[in-house]
Amino acid sequence: MLATPRLAETVADVARLTGVEPAAGGRHVGRGTRNYLLGLGNGGYLEIVGPDPEQPDPSRPRPFDIDDLTEPRLVTWAVRVTDIDGVLAAARAAGFDPGQAEDMSRATPGGEVLSWRLTGGRVHTGVIPFLIDWGETRHPSEDLPEVKLLALTAVHPDPEAILPRLQAISADIELRPGIPATLIATLDGPHGPVTLV
Repeated sequence: MLATPRLAETVADVARLTGVEPAAGGRHVGRGTRNYLLGLGNGGYLEIVGPDPEQPDPSRPRPFDIDDLTEPRLVTWAVRVTDIDGVLAAARAAGFDPGQAEDMSRATPGGEVLSWRLTGGRVHTGVIPFLIDWGETRHPSEDLPEVKLLALTAVHPDPEAILPRLQAISADIELRPGIPATLIATLDGPHGPVTLV
């Protein structure tokens, strides 16, 4: 997830760098955000999320620390699951609590309502992903313009400390030591490889 304080500018930058125009996703009503999506192949997608100028400021901070950002940044990532309650129970049994599942939804620009369940909370900002279960909803990666995801890497000061949490939710990501903790995505589009941090 690429969060940004300036959504239109970031979407234009991603299009210029990759050679592929992200598709309008939708508004997150009440959260003050909207998103654009870019397919990554194999059912994955990059979500570009930022303030929605057509919504009033929300009563609470926007998700993913968007209100505190000065530049676009990869803030988190997601693991797609098909039985979120079962995955949560297994993770807790393994000693990691990914949080509670929340019901969410939004309308597409065409008016279709997408519904999903995801884990929330601050534990999922950074290299530890949140879980998302799309249930019976059509997956948003279908019919998106695409680039190829070449690599997704998590950098953390103590990879061994977070490895059990990643394993508890079957999160498959390259993990390496470094400061600060961050995510690095390498994409390949018509304009060649692009690295997002």
